Amino acid sequence: MDGMIDGIWILFGSMILTLALLWLGLGGAESGGRRRLKARAEAAVRRGRGVDVPQAESIKRASGSISPLLDGLVRRFMPDPDAISRRLERTGRPISIGAYGAVHVAIALVALVFVRWGAGMSWIVAGMAAVGIGMAVPHMMVGYLGRRRIGKFEALFPDAIDLMVRGLRSGLPVSETIAAVGREMSDPVGAEFRRVADAVRLGRDQEDALWDTARRLDTPEFKFFVISLAIQKETGGNLSETLANLSEILRRRRQMRLKVRAMSSEARASAYILGSLPFLMFGVIFLLNPGYEEQLFTDPRGKIMLLAAGGLMTTGIAVMAKMVRFEI
Repeated sequence: MDGMIDGIWILFGSMILTLALLWLGLGGAESGGRRRLKARAEAAVRRGRGVDVPQAESIKRASGSISPLLDGLVRRFMPDPDAISRRLERTGRPISIGAYGAVHVAIALVALVFVRWGAGMSWIVAGMAAVGIGMAVPHMMVGYLGRRRIGKFEALFPDAIDLMVRGLRSGLPVSETIAAVGREMSDPVGAEFRRVADAVRLGRDQEDALWDTARRLDTPEFKFFVISLAIQKETGGNLSETLANLSEILRRRRQMRLKVRAMSSEARASAYILGSLPFLMFGVIFLLNPGYEEQLFTDPRGKIMLLAAGGLMTTGIAVMAKMVRFEI
């Protein structure tokens, strides 16, 4: 009874700590000073003058990070925080690195409580499981959101290049065609091109702004585009024709990728079935005869077997996922 009461108090405390970490990470309500900084940055972008690039970028960073203390703490302990920031920006959502770290800790705490008192595991096993779950779940979610946004970007990008080609053939400079894509195209293509156009208005070199976007998106299609613009700037030539050819190549590349995905659909379906079947059978047996699997949760040897089976299943699912994923 005392152990149950202790577990309830620890669960309650972990929930309070989780909410506090999430509130700090997401920042709560914006203060008046931060609202003024944000308005100042947006006004500088609209005017395109009056604020130099380093000052404007510092204003944007101050307005985008609502909890700078937590951001600094997370940056100190996380490996390669700049790469993590780029992954978060790739999602297209206003997720600060502080919020990302807070979610890591919150999920780890919840996992610790459930594994320790829900499954009855020891503190060592519960701690290892909590660390693994706390590290894996946010990483996978951010990766999923980033891949989904990049997929939308790649689907719309050839149309954006076609719009630039029409603008170049009508006599517009490259910077104006980039701004036109930002105005006319839907997100995420429009958002990324607007970001480039805003940086150029603030005095940033166009090629540097494009390479910043290429590093953030980390997609070959946009890198091809930036390289084409850089080569044309150095050597000259018909840029509209070069971009038209690039648009056609990107469309064919996407068609080939979709064709390969369709051809590998049977292998992916088999991987899904093989990966989910052990969990489904475990659940069915538990519903039909709960006592049959009780030894796995009460006996120390059963707990070790569960842990080993979970690790082997995770490894097998990861290998099957890698086998059915093809890069084109």
